[in-house]
Amino acid sequence: MIMNINEALKKYFGYDSFRGGQQKLISSILDGNDVLGIMPTGAGKSICFQLPAILHEGITLVVSPLISLMKDQVGALNQSGIAAAYINSTLSPRQLETALYNAENGKYKLIYVAPERLLTPEFLALAKSIKISMLTVDEAHCISQWGQDFRPSYAQIPQFIDQLEQRPIVSAFTATATNRIREDIISLLSLQNPTVLVTGFDRQNLYFKVQAPKNKIQALLDFLSEHKNQSGIVYCTTRKTVEDVTVKLNRLGFSAAGYHAGMPDDERHINQDDFLYDRVQIMVATNAFGMGIDKSNVAFVVHYNMPKDIESYYQEAGRAGRDGSEAVCLLLYSGQDVRTNQWIIEHSKDVSNLDSETERFLKERDYQRLREMTFYSTTNDCLRAFILRYFGENPSSYCGRCSNCDTKFETVDITEDAQKILSCVIRMRERFGVTLLIDVLRGSKSERIRELGLDMLPTYGISEKSVHTLRTIIEFLVQENYLKKTDGRYAVLRLAPKAKEVLNGKVTLEMKLAKEKKQTSRDSYDAKLNGSKSVPLGRETLFTRLKAVRYEIATEQRVPAFVVFSDSSLVNMCVRLPRTPSQFLMVSGVGETKLQRYGERFLKEIADFCEEEND
Repeated sequence: MIMNINEALKKYFGYDSFRGGQQKLISSILDGNDVLGIMPTGAGKSICFQLPAILHEGITLVVSPLISLMKDQVGALNQSGIAAAYINSTLSPRQLETALYNAENGKYKLIYVAPERLLTPEFLALAKSIKISMLTVDEAHCISQWGQDFRPSYAQIPQFIDQLEQRPIVSAFTATATNRIREDIISLLSLQNPTVLVTGFDRQNLYFKVQAPKNKIQALLDFLSEHKNQSGIVYCTTRKTVEDVTVKLNRLGFSAAGYHAGMPDDERHINQDDFLYDRVQIMVATNAFGMGIDKSNVAFVVHYNMPKDIESYYQEAGRAGRDGSEAVCLLLYSGQDVRTNQWIIEHSKDVSNLDSETERFLKERDYQRLREMTFYSTTNDCLRAFILRYFGENPSSYCGRCSNCDTKFETVDITEDAQKILSCVIRMRERFGVTLLIDVLRGSKSERIRELGLDMLPTYGISEKSVHTLRTIIEFLVQENYLKKTDGRYAVLRLAPKAKEVLNGKVTLEMKLAKEKKQTSRDSYDAKLNGSKSVPLGRETLFTRLKAVRYEIATEQRVPAFVVFSDSSLVNMCVRLPRTPSQFLMVSGVGETKLQRYGERFLKEIADFCEEEND
């Protein structure tokens, strides 16, 4: 090797030290071992395979699921002086021919390829004619049927490896994987005695918040007003919701663009580029947007609708704060979100062409995940702890960095309320769902209740609790296995075996209920977002000027601004005020190639600022 890993890290990526877990995985790869890295979004997975690719002889193939991911990472590598290319459906025949020719002649260190391309005759011919030192599987959870983004095309990866004359090192990486999915990845990819590293799933810079507002659009507007001039993503479940929310935001003066799979390709790509290049601040999108999007300055992610599982939620929320800056993840929950997801499960195209047994298995899996996601959305316990426990960790029950930990709760004896609820379920013959149950408990005079004769039940009108409180207690009883919900679009409540203990008075039930909801002010949000990585007082103007220089360069180079430098690098420039090339090289994220390409322009802007301000 020409240089050691620390020298390569600084030369190509501009960092002085590794993040947790990176050095172990890189060293293991360089020793010739297969690896599996489970690292949360923003933990620096890419460097774990990019750096060994630079130091190894031969080429590293990176199997990647989405075109946007390839484009961003290849662009960033080329900006850092590392020759890379991608091969996917966006290339014209002439471009594909050029890419294959350059690869065969050793021009590239990394080639990103879509899994669908692996077994094509032209790519197989290339693979057999070059030295492949490593094959990296990014978003490796896609190979498992238990993964939230299962892709049948990933099954081609082992077949491709088997056809190579010499087996390369195989490395696999993902951000979210339960124990079952990890076992699947190792087995299905046939990893040989791999080094397995789980760095932990906690993203300490993210603030988690759940609301159940009566008016979602107003709640969103209030939130966005507190985050003016910041970049963020708003996820919606359906295409129609994306379109409605985008129109409303733009009418009210927000800078927003929409993204969903039903849009014409040109419009979708333009909107994505406008967001990546900071021409619009807010991307309103379905989950078709985001995997592999490496935009570093996303300050918030709002889920306008509850997603279908915690894996999807945590991966999407994790697109905020990728550069380590403080960011907010808000989920706006409603019961309708559950019903929408149930409909999606029942009508999923992913299972429509499978045999009945596999289809049943996948639907049961999806319903179980939806239940866990609903529990997260309705729990009064620490949100961060809930997520981390889901992924197999044993966190503290208090994080101090989520809306539940910031809300004043009191522990309440709910035994009597639970007995009323369970008794009413029995009287209703376990035939109805949550909404009708609450209406009976509260004595609703609706026509449907009279038609069904439910106003004649002894449990009719026996509760004075609010709808919200009753719904919260019911969800608690489901979560604690005193009640169970049937699967399907119209979920029905039934008693679970443990319910007898409550009805017979053998157990006392307690749960946390909100005593006083803390209205988070704009000042408290600003405090959360102005952490240790903030611009020093008095240098905000310099930060704006450096962003302008970055934008000019990005426009010239036709790359997103964050590919030139991340916001955190610009902040570090404001802190250090480098005046010489050697000082500029000390800025986090500045390597030798970027110093040569951009150093002069940034140093001039900093020098002009210092002279003007006498700093």
